[in-house]
Amino acid sequence: MTTVPRFNRRDFLKVAAPAAIALTHPGIPAGSAEDAPPRYVPTFFNAIEWKFINAAVDRLIPVDAHGPGGVEAGVPIFIDRQMDMPYGHGAYFYMQGPFHIDAHPTLGYQLQYTPRELYKLGIAAADSACKRTKSRTFADLPHLDQEQFLAAMERGAVVLEGPPAATFFGQLLSNVREGYFADPLYGGNRGMGGWKMIGFPGARADFTNWMNQQGRAYPYGPVSINGSKS
Repeated sequence: MTTVPRFNRRDFLKVAAPAAIALTHPGIPAGSAEDAPPRYVPTFFNAIEWKFINAAVDRLIPVDAHGPGGVEAGVPIFIDRQMDMPYGHGAYFYMQGPFHIDAHPTLGYQLQYTPRELYKLGIAAADSACKRTKSRTFADLPHLDQEQFLAAMERGAVVLEGPPAATFFGQLLSNVREGYFADPLYGGNRGMGGWKMIGFPGARADFTNWMNQQGRAYPYGPVSINGSKS
């Protein structure tokens, strides 16, 4: 089996948050069991799909010394909630044909699937592909095999029985990035861990005095849209 490079957290976050202030921040330790939020019950994903989403998010943003992992930050919860919003139903997509699967990415989304449909079909197809080659679903694979499979999907090197692998991966990757850096009001970025890691002040209205002070750490911490602070 060809070895593929492992996902690089720093490169991932450089692409994910280009507008954020690049400030170093110490690692955010995991909370104790007593501090853990109540167990979340997904409303869109079924149990098998939920395992896939959590496993994929864990590999795309694993916990490390720089900040919380995607699962710890609540990214799967963000995605599950988004699927019940107008976005998940394709309200912001042009959903009329003709559909050109092979069109250049610069021409925009060209499939007939809403995000909800893309996740349902994509997860089922990804698990089927893993079963064919590894006799296990994606969530049950070792971490290295999961990373290799995700990298192959990103390259379009995996043939899925449904939506193109690269399109499904792109949907997943985009939503993971959004969930990691969105306001905690939407379910992700728990404890504003993503914002803390990059030194982003959040919804503070008085940040303008710091915009041109590159290299200086913002001392007041981030604030959510609803006014909460971590």
